[in-house]
Amino acid sequence: MRIATWNVNSIRSRAERVGAWLERTGVDVLAIQETKARDDQFPHLTFAALGYDVAHVGYSQWNGVAILSRVGIDDVATGFDGMPSWGDPPSAEARVLSATCAGIRVHSVYVPNGRGLDDPHMAYKLQWLARLRDAAQAWSAAPLPHALMGDWNIAPEDEDVWSMEYYIDKSHVSPPERAAFRAIVDAGFVDVVRPHAPGPGVYTYWDYTQLRFPKKQGMRIDFVLGNHAFAERVVGAAIDREERKGKGASDHAPIVVELADPLGSRSSPT
Repeated sequence: MRIATWNVNSIRSRAERVGAWLERTGVDVLAIQETKARDDQFPHLTFAALGYDVAHVGYSQWNGVAILSRVGIDDVATGFDGMPSWGDPPSAEARVLSATCAGIRVHSVYVPNGRGLDDPHMAYKLQWLARLRDAAQAWSAAPLPHALMGDWNIAPEDEDVWSMEYYIDKSHVSPPERAAFRAIVDAGFVDVVRPHAPGPGVYTYWDYTQLRFPKKQGMRIDFVLGNHAFAERVVGAAIDREERKGKGASDHAPIVVELADPLGSRSSPT
């Protein structure tokens, strides 16, 4: 079984590209972030034609998360208990969507961008992560495999950015953000991709400006964190850097994780 995550940076702009990638890779479940679409704008028919069930939550042209599955999609839930709100007046953002797919609890996660160290959005981000940690602590001990997949907007290690000197005093690498990420890991989760795609120089995001991609100046901010029941089934993982190339690419690359079936043998894509 193959399960993946991808910040597509507008699903309406990249639906055909995402569809072609799904056909080519045989991914069974895809968690998507930054759809930038309301529910009525999501291209359901594009993916239904490929055999995928779709769950999506989006309230505006910002944020938005989805799960595509060709192995079933049940018990869909939006957000998590205690998830903070944002805005004036405060309202919940479309940043987490969860569903059970072939016995795996998949969480498509889009962590807020802190914007700047002194920005009010940074305080919101840290509060949001703290509440996610509280929710994740219950999921970590569950017998059901849980995977927190998505764009975390945090580079937890120095090797996860092309230049720490460049990012000094910027968001994504600050000690409070890294501590918030580590707290979720410490709650009982494992970065299941790092052992199969170790750094340095291994990234998931490259800014569109200043030729960051050809210069290999990226960040690793997209992760798959699994509880023990999920992590013990992981037999491989890779960052599909090729998908960052070409016209109309997202600024993020997809991550694919391969799982053994519950009996321990590898599943073959159909």
